[in-house]
Amino acid sequence: MTVELTTLANGLRVVTDNMPHLETVSLGLWVGTGARHETEREHGISHFLEHMAFKGTRRRSAQQIAEEIEAVGGELNAATSMETTAYFARVLKGDEKVALGLIADILQNSAFGRPELEGERQVILQEIAATRDSPDDIGYDLLHDAAFPQQPMGRPILGTPISVGSFTAGDLKRFLGRRYGPGNMVISAAGAVRHANIVRHAEALFGGLTDQRRTTGERPAKYVGGLRVSEKPFEQSHLLIGFPSPSYRDDAFFAAQVFSGLFGGGMSSRLFQEVREKRGLCYAIYSTAWGLRDAGLFGIHAATGTGLMGQLIDVIGAELKRAAEQPPEGAALARSKSQLKAGLLMNLESSSARAEQMARHVLTHNRVLANGELMDRVDAVTAENVRDFAAVLAQSEASISVVGSGRRSRKYAERAAGMVRV
Repeated sequence: MTVELTTLANGLRVVTDNMPHLETVSLGLWVGTGARHETEREHGISHFLEHMAFKGTRRRSAQQIAEEIEAVGGELNAATSMETTAYFARVLKGDEKVALGLIADILQNSAFGRPELEGERQVILQEIAATRDSPDDIGYDLLHDAAFPQQPMGRPILGTPISVGSFTAGDLKRFLGRRYGPGNMVISAAGAVRHANIVRHAEALFGGLTDQRRTTGERPAKYVGGLRVSEKPFEQSHLLIGFPSPSYRDDAFFAAQVFSGLFGGGMSSRLFQEVREKRGLCYAIYSTAWGLRDAGLFGIHAATGTGLMGQLIDVIGAELKRAAEQPPEGAALARSKSQLKAGLLMNLESSSARAEQMARHVLTHNRVLANGELMDRVDAVTAENVRDFAAVLAQSEASISVVGSGRRSRKYAERAAGMVRV
């Protein structure tokens, strides 16, 4: 792979990776701004702004935006996360200028017309309402609120009906001006792409951007922990357990990833084998290690019948205790490392995934981490590192949410809090 990185005079960074076996290009603009950069009054505005970007500019209507990208067989989309907002496209080789031109227009010339604003407000309110019918969404919202209470990190990305209902065109423009400066942006492209062409297009389309004011950093995350429950009835009861975990800039991040694979990352993992295969307590159970710039969250999620919840909690607690006391066997450690490395490399066979990875690396490290460096970091994790990570989890204050057990939800949450603490 041939990664090239250029910084324009205004601070905008352009990174590309030529993948010569492809006939398409995945590209986009990533902004180092997301839900955690919002004030309480702005809760959900990053997501709202992402939606409004496609609703028309001073040059194009929403229909014209859709027709122009589809006229070249391309796709245009966007996504909001806790720390970034991305506007991205996939097009055939040679149509990069069309895609970047549309992205430049929607970011620099959005009209934020009142009819479009009110129409998209209703769309987002329906999106929020849909999450209230999803036990997974409810459970994760409650888990993050327990882990990071009264902080942007603990709030749902979509916002609330009250906050979304209050946004005006002026609010969107002020947030855009405060957070969308070129020094906080990366254009990333992967596939059948020439670096010099992307740089030339970027200079023409974005070279006039300036930082209107210095972009402020995020408020440091402070993990707290606690219990949250919902008595809303569902067919299954959902249990989510979280612990503080390393940020993705921490040396221990890869130990957390390897442990997650061992503990609940696949069919050979401890939780899957003990909870599902041996005891039949649930259909699916898994763990994840989620990292941001300055914080992380290790999570366990399982769903089962309400009558089996107590047994499920006991087994998870016993397995966590065992992991904290005994380092993994060599074969299990090697298996988890292989899974992690394969996942990283297989994902990068997608030009879209590669473009996103490079953008995130540049926003975080101001460079693209080589695949060899990532593999070396995985290989460097020892059995003792994994056990030490598990021991830290077992001694930490847990964040727990239970959804779907009705009035018994709090009882189960309290039981889980007692079982997972070694």
